[in-house]
Amino acid sequence: MATILDGKLTSAKVKEEVAAKIAAACADGRTPPCLAVVIVGDNPASKVYVANKKKACEAVGIRSLSYELPGETSQEELLALVDRLNADAAVNGILVQLPLPGHIDEQTVIERISPAKDVDAFHPSNVGRIMLGLDGFAPCTPAGIMRLLAEYGISAAGKNCVVVGRSNIVGKPMALLLLKANGTVSVCHSKTADLASHTKQADILVVAIGRAKFITADMVADGAVIVDVGMNRVDGKLCGDVDFEPCAQKASYITPVPGGVGPMTIAMLMENTFRAWENAQR
Repeated sequence: MATILDGKLTSAKVKEEVAAKIAAACADGRTPPCLAVVIVGDNPASKVYVANKKKACEAVGIRSLSYELPGETSQEELLALVDRLNADAAVNGILVQLPLPGHIDEQTVIERISPAKDVDAFHPSNVGRIMLGLDGFAPCTPAGIMRLLAEYGISAAGKNCVVVGRSNIVGKPMALLLLKANGTVSVCHSKTADLASHTKQADILVVAIGRAKFITADMVADGAVIVDVGMNRVDGKLCGDVDFEPCAQKASYITPVPGGVGPMTIAMLMENTFRAWENAQR
C-alpha cells in the first residue's frame, strides 16, 4: 500500500513557515502583506475557494481584501478595478478567481495584472521566467506539488516524469518545473495515442485532466509516485482523476483527493504573496 502524500499536513507546515517569516519581517512595525481577491459572479466552487484563501490569509498574518462583483460586471469595469489594485502600493498580490463569466476574456484580464503582483503566476512575463528557468513566481498548484514531493524526499532528478494534461494552469508549468528539477518529462493529453504506454513508464505521474477515476491501476507502474490534481464530484463525493484504491496498491506514494494537492495550492499562494511583499520592500 502506498504512502500517502499528505497535503494537509505539509500545507500546515508551509503556512507556519510563512507566518513566522511575516512576523519576523514586520516586527519593526511594517505593514504586513496584502492580497486582493476578485470574484465575478456566483460560481459556488469559486466562492468556496475564495473563502478558503481568506481563511489561510488570516492564519498566516496576510491582510486580505475581497471584491465580489456581480456576474454582469463588464470587462471594462473589471479591468478598471485591476488597474486600481495595480496602482495601490498597499496591495502586494492580486488574484482574479477563474473561471470568469463568458463575456469576459480571461487572458486579457490576466495580462492586465502587474507581473509583480501576479501571485497566481499566470501572466506571460512570469510564465516566461519559468520557461527560462529564472527565479520568480510559480503557479501555485505545480509549485505546491514540487514542495509536497520535496517534503517526502522525492526527487525528480533522473526520473521518468509523465504529466497527463497540458493546461496553462497546471500541465505546462508542471512539466517545466519537473524539467528544471532534472526530470525527463513527457506531456500527454487528449490527442496522445496509447496513453497507457506512456503512463506505465512513469516514475512520477502527475494527472490533471478533470476526468473522474480515469487513470486505472493497469495504467501505472509498480512503485510509481502518483500525484492526482483532479477534483471531481461523483454521486456527491469528491474524487480525483486517479482510481485511488487500486492504484494505491501499486504505487509507492500517492496523493488523496481531497487532502492532497488542494491544500498545497493555497499554501503556495501565501508563499507567493509574502514574496511579492518582500520584493516590494526592496
